[in-house]
Amino acid sequence: MIDASSFDNTTALFHTFGCKLNFAESSTIAKALASKGIRRASIGETPDIVIINTCSVTEMADKKCRQVIHRFVSKYPEALVIVTGCYAQLKSQEIAQMPGVDIVMGTDQKLAISRHIDKWLAGRPKLREVTPTKDIREFHPSCSGEDRTRYFLKIQDGCDYWCSYCTIPMARGRSRSGTIAEIVGQARKVAEEGGKEIVLTGVNIGDFGKGRPDTFFDLIRELDEVDGIERYRISSIEPNLLTDEIIDWVGGSKRFMPHFHIPLQAGSDEILKLMRRHYDTELFRHRIERIRHSIPDAFIGVDLIVGARGESEDLFQKSYDFVDSLDISRLHVFPYSERPGTRALDIDGIVTQQEKHRRTCLMLGLSERKLADFTSRFIGTVRDVLPEEPKKGKPMFGLTDNYLRVCMAPDLSLANTIVPVRLDSPIPESELINGTILK
Repeated sequence: MIDASSFDNTTALFHTFGCKLNFAESSTIAKALASKGIRRASIGETPDIVIINTCSVTEMADKKCRQVIHRFVSKYPEALVIVTGCYAQLKSQEIAQMPGVDIVMGTDQKLAISRHIDKWLAGRPKLREVTPTKDIREFHPSCSGEDRTRYFLKIQDGCDYWCSYCTIPMARGRSRSGTIAEIVGQARKVAEEGGKEIVLTGVNIGDFGKGRPDTFFDLIRELDEVDGIERYRISSIEPNLLTDEIIDWVGGSKRFMPHFHIPLQAGSDEILKLMRRHYDTELFRHRIERIRHSIPDAFIGVDLIVGARGESEDLFQKSYDFVDSLDISRLHVFPYSERPGTRALDIDGIVTQQEKHRRTCLMLGLSERKLADFTSRFIGTVRDVLPEEPKKGKPMFGLTDNYLRVCMAPDLSLANTIVPVRLDSPIPESELINGTILK
């Protein structure tokens, strides 16, 4: 048993599923444990603590979480095993019955792990706790930046939308956010650590400041003034919350990149209504056209669900044609997944798994064509790239301002420094572009 009075040589292994929000929170947990002397386990080292931060966005996500939990319990039978995150929030009793799991913590409690680690380690092996609560109210700021180049900064959590297919409000609670002063303070810390790029993350980030007079637009204008940060990216933002005012401002900002990620989910108004989304295809088209008018070079990624209940073949074709008509850069395609407790289960018109697969493949093919078309616009041009630190014997990679991923000859001296790069040619069967650094 570990001596909880001294954490010298105590190690923790982290395994994180799902969104960038989860990764930001795992990083915050790791930092808090490090302040107690608990370090991350090295590759091949047997950990004293295993922390599994789970996702539950689909049934496949649940399945992968279960598999990893069983694998780690079997591989590290003497470790303190803590399972947290959305799957733990929604299926806490299911996880608690898994042999070898010691602690099950909901999404609202995960950042309290470091405060209780002394008690848990001292109480092993008799201690067993299950803590998820349905009333999730607190906001806990988090920030991750493992490579010290790109950081993921949590600005908001939870969601009040209750889309018919989604369990996130049950897993993450009501919409809530940090204050502008808190978020700006976190950005300044990133700058002090040498970070150059921050991605703003959350469940519904456009809802930042709900219940207060400050807004997401107020926040990004304040962040734009933080010295030392050279790039910000806005992660997924609802089309009804991405206003024309925000789009036009990003086009002229000092530090916000020409890059948008916008969930569409369905390209027919009939399915959007069944999904209980907060917009229609007319508004979505307007947002895309506004971006292209204000920021012609912007990368536009779009989320799409195929095979939702009620999506007939005609409505799928309508969705396909709508997406095909948009000047976007890439699709993120997800087959619809049945989630317990959602309103979607009351909708008629189940789509078979085989048909979901067919539709997914069609949309992915459309995505590949969209990305190839977008990429081709920039071959032969010069864009600013932020290179990541290269691994020994490997090329150096980095992102252009408009989110094209570039492969370059390694030069350690240029890592984490924005440099001009000529985009030479696409790399076949990948989303990479060969680039030449211009010194």
